[in-house]
Amino acid sequence: MSAVADLRLAERRALATRLRSAISRLARNRAVLVGTAVVGLLLTVAAMLATGRSGDPLSLALPLAPLVGVGVAAALSSRRMSSDALELQSTSALQRALVDSTVDGICLTDLAGNPVLANAPLQRLVVELGLPLHGTVAERLLALADRTTEPARFSERMRELGRDLAASEDEFELAESGRVFRGYTAPVARRDGTVVGRIWTLREVTADRRLERLRDAFLGAVSHELRTPLTSMSGFLELLGDSEHELGPAGRKYVDVIRRSNGRLRRAVEDMLLVAEIEAERLELQPTTTDLAELATATVEQALPAAAERGVELRLEADGRLPLEADAGRLRQVLDNLVSNALKFTPSGGSVILSTRNGSGPITVEVTDTGIGIPQDEVGQVFSRFYRASSATRRAIPGTGLGLVIARAIVEGHGGTISLESSEGEGTRVTVTLPRQAGGT
Repeated sequence: MSAVADLRLAERRALATRLRSAISRLARNRAVLVGTAVVGLLLTVAAMLATGRSGDPLSLALPLAPLVGVGVAAALSSRRMSSDALELQSTSALQRALVDSTVDGICLTDLAGNPVLANAPLQRLVVELGLPLHGTVAERLLALADRTTEPARFSERMRELGRDLAASEDEFELAESGRVFRGYTAPVARRDGTVVGRIWTLREVTADRRLERLRDAFLGAVSHELRTPLTSMSGFLELLGDSEHELGPAGRKYVDVIRRSNGRLRRAVEDMLLVAEIEAERLELQPTTTDLAELATATVEQALPAAAERGVELRLEADGRLPLEADAGRLRQVLDNLVSNALKFTPSGGSVILSTRNGSGPITVEVTDTGIGIPQDEVGQVFSRFYRASSATRRAIPGTGLGLVIARAIVEGHGGTISLESSEGEGTRVTVTLPRQAGGT
C-alpha cells in the first residue's frame, strides 16, 4: 500500500471521529445542525467546481458523505424533538384538564401575588363575583369588602394576606346574595425549601351553611316545643307517685317505664338546647371554689345503681381533695356524661374506673372502661355532634351523639383539654385536664 493510500486512510478515520463528535453535539441543537449542513453543502459544491473534480463520482461521493450523515442526524433529531414536544403538550393538556375539573377555584401566583395560572372554576367565579381583572389576588378580593357581611374584618384580613405568606383559611359571606365562600392560601416551595409562589383556592359553601342553619333552627324549635309537654308529664308523674301504692304491680311497672322514658327525653332536649347555645357561643360558666373530688364522688354514687343493673363494676380512685375555680354544675355534667357513656358501652362483667390525679400542674381526670371500644379510623370523629361510632350503631345502643360534644365545650370553656383513646373490643379512656383557675392554667 502506498504512502498516499495510508495518508488517505488516516484522514478518513480522523474524519469519522470528528463526524461522530459533531453529530453528538449538533443533535442537541436543531438550528445549528441545519445551518451547518447548508453551509457545508454550499462550501463543498463550490470547492468541487473550483477544482474541476465534479465529474469524478468517487471524488464527489467522499465529500458528500459527511453531509449525508449530518442530514440523517438532523432528521432523527427533528423527529425526536417533535415526539418530545407532542408528549409535553399531551402532559400539559392532561394537567390542565385535571385542574379545570376540580370543584375549587385554583390560582397560582408569584411571590408578589400576581396571578400566573388560574383554572376554569376560578375564572367563572371571577366573572360571577365581578372581581377586577387586574392587580394582585389580595387586591382583587379586597374589592368585595363592602359587599360582605363583615366589611371591616374582611378588609383587614385581605391586607394581612397581602403581607403574610403563611397558610391560612377564611370564610366570608356576601350580604346581598347570602352566598358563602371559603378561601385557602399557602406558599408554594421547591424541594430545597425555596418559596417560589403561592396557591389560592376558593370554594362556595353556601349550601352547607344553609343546611347548618336550618338544622340549628329545627333543633331549637323542636327542643322548645318539647319542653312544655315534658313539664306537664313530669308534673303528672309526681302526682302518680304520691298514690303509686294504690296501683297494682302492672300499674307501678308502667309508671316506672314512663318515668324513665320521660327522664331520657328530658335529658335529650336539654342536650340539644345546650348544643344550640354552644354553637351560638352563648355558653355561660359561673366559676366558684369547687372540690372536684366531691363532684366525682357524687357522680359515682349516682351511677352505682345503673352499674349494678348492667353488671358492671364501677369504682372511684380519687387523689384527695381537688380544689379549683370552676362551674360545679357544668363540671358535674361532664363527669356524668363520661361515666354514663362508659357504662352504656361496657358489657356485663366489665369495669369502669373514674380516677383523679392531683399534681403540681393541672388537675387530671380519667374515665377508663373495658367496653366495646371505637374503631381506630373513627376516633377523630367522636367529638362531632350527632356522630355515633359504628360499633355502637351495630349493637343498637341508644344515644344522641351529643355527650362528648357538650363535654368538650364545657372543658374548653374552663381552659382545659379533653382527649379520647380507644381500641375496638378492648375499651376506651377519656382524659380531661383542668386548670386550677378558671380560664387558664
